[in-house]
Amino acid sequence: MRRKCILAVVLLCTLTAHGQKFVVEKSSVSFFSKATIEDITAANQSAASIFIVETGEVAFSISVKDFKFVKSLMQEHFNEKYMETEKFPKATFQGKISGYDMTGSGPQVAKAAGKLTLHGVTKEIEAPGTIEISKNKIMMKSKFLVKLEDYSIALPRLMWQNIAEQVEVSIDFTFKPYENK
Repeated sequence: MRRKCILAVVLLCTLTAHGQKFVVEKSSVSFFSKATIEDITAANQSAASIFIVETGEVAFSISVKDFKFVKSLMQEHFNEKYMETEKFPKATFQGKISGYDMTGSGPQVAKAAGKLTLHGVTKEIEAPGTIEISKNKIMMKSKFLVKLEDYSIALPRLMWQNIAEQVEVSIDFTFKPYENK
């Protein structure tokens, strides 16, 4: 199943550059919403992603319904009322990572720029982060803010104290070399 998701991302994003491809081995995407009444956090560890070191091209796809919450009612409301996961099941990003040296060692400051699609809306974004490249692994981390209104995610007036207008998204990916079998 995971291999099919990775291949789907490759085909979907039509990355045509030549060079060594890396696929996600371990992923963590989480978000945090600080609100007056209650903080909300959720995590997803099932992202599919591909990265081409030489060009910086990167793409990932996340099943939105796979975000896990502490409270099951929060998860239900997230999927049904806010994210409408039956209608918009995936969140995707396609873009480029820049500002790193392929031969550098240790964590390096980098920037991702590209198109984030969430809740059926696609927007250009830039996100700061770090990248660490070694022979057999690449680690990427980023934290950035997403404004819910930018992606047509409506908050009921009664919930304004429960849900923040923007959420902090954290991404932590570990990639391994892609082996074409």
